[in-house]
This record gives sequence, C-alpha cells and structure tokens, in this order.
Amino acid sequence: MNEEIFLIKQPIPLAELREIAAKRFGDMVKGVVDLEKGIMALGGDLHADEEAFLLQTGSAQENLWGINLYADLPMPDMVEFDSMINIRPRQNNRSRGVESQEIREKIIAIVDKLII
Repeated sequence: MNEEIFLIKQPIPLAELREIAAKRFGDMVKGVVDLEKGIMALGGDLHADEEAFLLQTGSAQENLWGINLYADLPMPDMVEFDSMINIRPRQNNRSRGVESQEIREKIIAIVDKLII
C-alpha cells in the first residue's frame, strides 16, 4: 500500500483528520506525537512508520509516543494510548499504553492544539 504520512506542525480541521482516517482505517488514524517539538505524524500503516518519519526529520526517539485518534469522538476520548513503540522499559513504560499521567496529559494537549 502506498502510504502517505502527514507532518502536522500547524492546526488542521477535524474534517481533515476524518479524511485521513477514511483513507486508512475508517474512523481511526495512527499517530506519533513528538512531545518536545509539539508536532505529530499521521497516516502511516504502522506507528513505527511514523516514528521513522519523525526520526528522519530530527526528532529524538525518547520524545515520540504512539497513539490512535478516533475522529468521531470528542477530546480527550479521541486519543487512545496504544502502540508497540510505547514499550520502553528504559523510560519506565513497560506496556503499549502510556503509563505516565504527565506524558498522557502532554500528548492530549498537543493533539488538542493541532486538531481544531
């Protein structure tokens, strides 16, 4: 499948998120958020694809967290913390989720800023 990964640096309308979702998984888009830069990548088949994309643009791996966005749900329910890239024992995260409440809140704040 020819995938297109979108780098989201500026706010996009919810309608655009829904268009990206429709091309992939219907109502859901995989995303990777860079906590340091306040940006995210959307649209890959795998979180690892978006992670690699952001690493190529200069992001640091420890700042990248995988999420799923459900375009038809309101914030913060739209954000699901579930990705293989989140398993990182060296950062005290031993599951596919995001165990730190502080990190979850930062991710939600970035998504809320970038999806309008």
